[in-house]
Amino acid sequence: MAAEKPTILIVEDEPPIIELVTFTLKGAGWNVTAVQTAGEAWDFIQQRLPQLILLDWMLPDQSGLRLLSRIRADRQFNELPIIMLTAKSMEEDKIAGLDNGADDYVTKPFSPRELTARINALLRRKTPEHAQTLMTAGSISLDPISCSVSMNDEKIDIGHAEFKLLKFFLAHPDRVFSRSQLLDKVWGDHVVIEERTVDVHVLRLRKALKEAEHLIKTVRSVGYMLSEK
Repeated sequence: MAAEKPTILIVEDEPPIIELVTFTLKGAGWNVTAVQTAGEAWDFIQQRLPQLILLDWMLPDQSGLRLLSRIRADRQFNELPIIMLTAKSMEEDKIAGLDNGADDYVTKPFSPRELTARINALLRRKTPEHAQTLMTAGSISLDPISCSVSMNDEKIDIGHAEFKLLKFFLAHPDRVFSRSQLLDKVWGDHVVIEERTVDVHVLRLRKALKEAEHLIKTVRSVGYMLSEK
């Protein structure tokens, strides 16, 4: 069963860095797209929203800082997680990046391991359902990279829709979501699914979780949540 991997957009004009970063991130389980100008980056995010942007400070057509300001000024994109890649180690530049809305910055040269750790930390903070680290609750563990779910270290069979639903619940424990919120956040507002279909997927998820089905709780007149309490 293949779940969609999160896409990371690299905006960088130096081929050796593009190659290194692409190799590192694909190895960590992400889809990667690279563009070399701010203009191409803007065109890309209009067509397809990445989960995170790695944005170089110096680009051939305009500064990464200017693109960052443009993204943050747009309501559609202003929540996008963005890490600045910069050769500058000047404190003022880092402050300028953070002031303009960067979530984090990595100074070149950087280690691939550090970059992966920074990305994981930011995704956990801003969009926890896209983090690539092991997620657990009770006896259940979900591995986003191998797209597998285990109970007491034994793999269990689970459908694609139920996997996405469980991953979202694990990313937001002890929070109640209405059916319409789950439709929007798990399947996206471009998918036409009736709200009652969510009930069917929750039912199937509980069935797949067997004796751990109690983790998925119904909150009467509101929706569903995952809780160990």
